[in-house]
Amino acid sequence: MRNDLTIYDDVADQWWSDDIRWVRTLKNLVPGRLAWFDRQIGWSDKAVLDLGCAGGFMAEALEDRGARVTGIDPAEQAIAAARAHAQAAGRRIRYDVGVGEALPYADGEFDAVVCVDVLEHVSDLDRVLAEVARTLRPGGLFLFDTINRNLLSRLATITMAEDILRLLPRGTHDPALYIKPVELRAGLMTAGLVPGPLTGLGPRGINRRGDLVFGWLPLTTILYMGTARKPDD
Repeated sequence: MRNDLTIYDDVADQWWSDDIRWVRTLKNLVPGRLAWFDRQIGWSDKAVLDLGCAGGFMAEALEDRGARVTGIDPAEQAIAAARAHAQAAGRRIRYDVGVGEALPYADGEFDAVVCVDVLEHVSDLDRVLAEVARTLRPGGLFLFDTINRNLLSRLATITMAEDILRLLPRGTHDPALYIKPVELRAGLMTAGLVPGPLTGLGPRGINRRGDLVFGWLPLTTILYMGTARKPDD
């Protein structure tokens, strides 16, 4: 089975334990993403949606930067883990169960929407992008990452990461759902968003535990990050 989204619920009770290598990998991606996202936006007092938040790694990091954060994900057990962890720490993050194709939020509710490790999993990319555009205020920013579609990205994310190194569970990704930058740019413009710069994302070293650490890279061949802005009225 490809694009197996049940994996997030399956490990929800261990999401914050650091006991599972592939979950630690997801956690280790957050600083690398934010090292570039922080250059695009000031987070303080911004209303931010973490679209596809899973157990809350990015949501908590955004709140640490002063954002007013809402997280949404279809994985109910992962959302329960996110709520429990936030409550234990006295955080004021709102978590909802839902999908990107039908966001339960008002038009123009958010200053920014963050969507990482998500677009390559959704059932209707154009609908998700339309919902992002709808829920952004005029001038709001969409920040994302996803996986390019080519032979090298399939080798890196499926053959190496899933099958050989086991950095991710087998079946996590379906390479048919990967998105070429030119395709995503077209989808963003169709949704009424103005595409911004792109950059790569990838391994930059290994920590003391033997896990990869990540950062932004010049090449967008495998993983890439980007932004798009909703035009002002």
